[in-house]
Amino acid sequence: MPSSATAAVDAQQPSPTPPPAAKNALDRYFRITERGSSVARELRGGLATFFAMAYIIVLNPIILGAGQDKFHHQLDNAQLVTATALMAGLSTILMGAIGNVPIACAAGLGINAVVSLQLAPKMSWPDAMGMVVLAGLVLMVLVASGLRQRVMDAIPGGLRRAIAIGIGLFISLIGLVDSGFVSRNPDAAHTTVPLGLGQGGQLHGWPVLVFIVGLALTYVLVVRKTSGAILIGIVAMTLAAIVINSLVKIPDAGWGLSVPSWPSKIVDTPDFGLIGKISLFGGFHEVGILTGCLFVFTVLLSGFFDAMGTIIGVGEEAGLTDEKGQLPNMGKILMMDGIAVAGGGLGSASANTCFVESTAGVGEGARTGLANLMTGGLFLLALVFTPLATVVPSQAATPALLVVGFLIMAANVKEIDWSDFTIAIPAFLTIISMPFTYSITNGIGIGILAFILLRVADKRAREIPWLLNVVGACFLVYFMLNPIEQWLGVK
Repeated sequence: MPSSATAAVDAQQPSPTPPPAAKNALDRYFRITERGSSVARELRGGLATFFAMAYIIVLNPIILGAGQDKFHHQLDNAQLVTATALMAGLSTILMGAIGNVPIACAAGLGINAVVSLQLAPKMSWPDAMGMVVLAGLVLMVLVASGLRQRVMDAIPGGLRRAIAIGIGLFISLIGLVDSGFVSRNPDAAHTTVPLGLGQGGQLHGWPVLVFIVGLALTYVLVVRKTSGAILIGIVAMTLAAIVINSLVKIPDAGWGLSVPSWPSKIVDTPDFGLIGKISLFGGFHEVGILTGCLFVFTVLLSGFFDAMGTIIGVGEEAGLTDEKGQLPNMGKILMMDGIAVAGGGLGSASANTCFVESTAGVGEGARTGLANLMTGGLFLLALVFTPLATVVPSQAATPALLVVGFLIMAANVKEIDWSDFTIAIPAFLTIISMPFTYSITNGIGIGILAFILLRVADKRAREIPWLLNVVGACFLVYFMLNPIEQWLGVK
């Protein structure tokens, strides 16, 4: 298939060669032959993408299931597995059928941490998922009005990269804590060290060993460029955990979130109990209008730039972008991404977003949305295999968080201009603030405010887009909310 650069040169010729004739209606709709592909390659690519990202069926329920809402309620694991697979399948099929690109969608890592650890503890789960839906609706309005690209342009590229890296480090810390490799030191210890290795500075038990071996195995597979490395690591260590648990009879508490054992049945009726369980505006009643708007903004921003980067990156890998880096049907693609965000919240699976693992399918030859129909269909098929997903312990799945965290950092850290301190310092503060404050919101806000301050101090205020100043003003109020409320006598 010709590269995008070659395609651009060809487009300048006075008599361009007409594209090959479509073989049938399917070929004509998806432009399979025109893009130099075939039905077999599309189906093979869709299969590769599914195996590369199927780990999300296990990982998303673990992240969401680890959180508690304001009323100390936790979401049911089996219902989360169903919601994750269902919304991933539907949003992926929709992206393929409407956007005609081989870019699959599922619950976004990082965004689910925002929902679980920031939104839910301050409201009910339906309230938190309602805010995800609102973020998706706002995203669709931004796309329809053309503002999405303008907001994208308002955030400096280095700061966008830093946001992605900060999210990567944040989910890596979550992985270390959920696996038991790192734990919080009790306040009674009167130590200045907030976190420590294992329990009391030492690693204990088989579960942590499963995590360590799983992390090493997955990194080895990544280095060897093994397709589906993350899923292979999860499956292998789940089987190892089941064997270990059956032989050494580890107490239930040893595995944390899940006790691995052979499922009594492989196939079961999916539990759709979480679908549609949302309260669209209830969260504003719990946290107030300003904080609620900032929460919606955080969910919106968390997936906003990652999705844009993924869409362009996968498009370039597939040779679908033009000389300006634009994909065909970009408006439809962005709208489908907004629908995926809202749909994920509606299904209580957190916001769905575009997955960079789609490059696995592109590597197998996928060039059209037909590949998504295969990937999405497999996600829907996974609905009846819920018992298999619910036996995966956190120690077998959390290595994926550290692998994804590394991949995010590797793809973004070199793109930051560290020689320009007005970018480097805000980027640094963004990166460290997310894991250190256990908050993506804080990291984004601190980074934006630092950027505005340093550009003004460097007499470069005119370089700050007005939209970014508006966003900065919102975050300034967010950080000063408590003294403002005291001053106004609200609390």
